[in-house]
Amino acid sequence: MEAFKKITGIVAPVDRVNVDTDAIIPKQFLKRIERTGFGQFLFYEWRFDEAGNDNPAFEMNKPRYQGASVLISRANFGCGSSREHAPWAIMDYGFKVVIAPSFADIFYNNCFKNGILPIKLSEEQVDDLFNRTAAQEGYELTVDLENNTLSDGNGLQIKFQLDEHRRQFLLLGLDDIGLTLQHDDEIAAYEERHAAKLFG
Repeated sequence: MEAFKKITGIVAPVDRVNVDTDAIIPKQFLKRIERTGFGQFLFYEWRFDEAGNDNPAFEMNKPRYQGASVLISRANFGCGSSREHAPWAIMDYGFKVVIAPSFADIFYNNCFKNGILPIKLSEEQVDDLFNRTAAQEGYELTVDLENNTLSDGNGLQIKFQLDEHRRQFLLLGLDDIGLTLQHDDEIAAYEERHAAKLFG
C-alpha cells in the first residue's frame, strides 16, 4: 500500500446524504476477483443513463471535476452493506480522500485498509467546502496527514482529528498484512522455537 503523507487535489462533490455502498459500486459489478478495475463503475447508476451515456446532471460528470482526488459528501457516507469493493472503486477511480460529516463504521474502517483517508468534519465545515467547490472551478484542497490539516489557496485552514493508530497505518503505507510483516523476524524466531519443541 502506498504511504499517504500530503496531497493537493481537485475537489469533487456528491451532495447527497446516506450514500450507500450499492450506490458507490452496484452489486452487478462485484464479480471481479482483483481489487482493481472497479473505478469505471463508481456511482454507476448516477453517472450513466440507461443507454450507458454520461448523465450530465450528475455533479462528477462535469468537466471541472475531472481528475479529482478529493471527494466531499454528506452524512452517513458508505452506509448499507459491508462490501470492501466500495473503497476499492473509490481508490481505483482516483480519490485518495473522502470528506463527510459522518461515515458508516465498516466503510470507514475499510478505507484505512485500502489507503484512503476518510475525514470527518462538522456539517458547517462541509457546507463551507461545498460552497467553495461550487464557487471556484478547479477548486483544490491540500490534505496534510503529517499535521492533520486541510487548507486551500484562499486562507482556509482546518485541523481534523484522527485516531493515531489509523493515522500511522496510512503514513507508513501499511495494511493488516504489512503490519504483520513488520514482525517477520519475530514470527520466524517463534516458528523455529515451536518446531524445536515439537520435533526436538
